[in-house]
Amino acid sequence: MNATKLDIKTITEFLAEQPNVDVSQAWQRCWGIHSGIVDRVKARFPVTKHPSTLGHEYFTSLDKSMEGSFNAWSGPQVDWLVHSWLGNRKASILDMNATVFLSQQSRVPHLIVIFGTVPKLFFYADYIPRVDPRMNLDYVQKYYEPANAAAIKLRGHPDFTWNWSHGTYLRGLMSAVCTSIMGELNDANIDVCERYLEDFVGRWFGWLDEAEVSPLPDAERAAQQHYDYYVREAGYRTDPMNFLAQRAFGEKEFNERLELRIGTQQMAATRGKPPRGR
Repeated sequence: MNATKLDIKTITEFLAEQPNVDVSQAWQRCWGIHSGIVDRVKARFPVTKHPSTLGHEYFTSLDKSMEGSFNAWSGPQVDWLVHSWLGNRKASILDMNATVFLSQQSRVPHLIVIFGTVPKLFFYADYIPRVDPRMNLDYVQKYYEPANAAAIKLRGHPDFTWNWSHGTYLRGLMSAVCTSIMGELNDANIDVCERYLEDFVGRWFGWLDEAEVSPLPDAERAAQQHYDYYVREAGYRTDPMNFLAQRAFGEKEFNERLELRIGTQQMAATRGKPPRGR
């Protein structure tokens, strides 16, 4: 395979080909990588577990076809730090997320890292833009040009294929350096992704340090919060993976879990009140 090729199968089509693969070992490995990222964020910023997420550390659907975990933290400099997974470790499917939605002290991109299995390995990593890149060349040069060469190199890796999301809004969110690839589920391919993340995540932490020197002016933070909250909510509501949870949990519980993922309680409590100062 070659990552210049494109895979446009749906999740359902992938699962139909290999519906009963035990992916427990991959879950353990990828969850560990995510845990390292989340722990690093928690060490960098003061955050607390959001009350709405308590009791969701492990859950299953009534028919046991789906299981998962949802954890989220927030604090003065982090709106919504998510560490979650959903799937069935005995039946091919996993969707694992580590996502950091920053507060409005800066315009450093948000960070998202996803591992999944269908049961092929899925890997997604991006810096979510905080402005329209098409209208902000300086922003692109500052945050995306430094990551461009590495993203292109990974996209050309012979053991991966580029994966095309079926969600139009999510494709619109993808930055110029977004990685969305699939490969065989093995340790060697997870190794490739883990090595890529060392620089990818490290670069992001470097931007956080730089941003402390020149924080976003208070007068611009309300508009930035409006932008951030819209993108966050719309991204979760249009996630093509939602149908799996909807099918397993039913409409009522699915909607409750969707509001939890979005963090609507956190947004309601802080909307129109962006942080001030550093």
